[in-house]
Amino acid sequence: SGLQVAAYDLGAGFINDVIVTRDAAYFTNSFAPVFYRIPLGPAAELPDQSAVETITFAGDWIQVPGEFNANGIEASSNGKVLIVVNSVLGALYKVDPNNGTAVTIDLGSGNVASGDGLARRGMSLYVVQNFLNQIAEVSLAGDFESGEVVNVFTNPAFDIPTTGAVFGSDLYVVNARFTTPPGPGTTYDAVKVPLK
Repeated sequence: SGLQVAAYDLGAGFINDVIVTRDAAYFTNSFAPVFYRIPLGPAAELPDQSAVETITFAGDWIQVPGEFNANGIEASSNGKVLIVVNSVLGALYKVDPNNGTAVTIDLGSGNVASGDGLARRGMSLYVVQNFLNQIAEVSLAGDFESGEVVNVFTNPAFDIPTTGAVFGSDLYVVNARFTTPPGPGTTYDAVKVPLK
């Protein structure tokens, strides 16, 4: 129906992206070194505000003051691993959803500069690189601690894509059009990107 069923106060900052697992919904904050966990009940029941957890990044996480840091977020199939991109550093992190411990995902000589939204299909992670108007495909190792940029997708229809979702054998990305002043006649679209 589109009706609002709950609202949560996550505090100050720039709440950016979300991933929903079987157990919880996780949200990034681009201006603070934290993420938020809203636990879900057995049938995805939503909790009270008091159940919202603020979890601080630890371990390898680097927070650059005054910059856009944590952005896109994904999860392993079992929800025991989170993957977060730091936009300003062009780095990916494997994150423990319980305590925030972050391990840098070693990309060798590669990076995911301007990384924004993330989408995963198996062990392939698609990193939407907004102002670069491209998508990096990262082949992840089984332990999520290393990976390799194996492909880069570009498309003349990209106009600063910011997020995406995999459906079947395609990736659908949303054009944010940040360089276009919004107005009553401004249009927005999504672009279908065929995957191998």
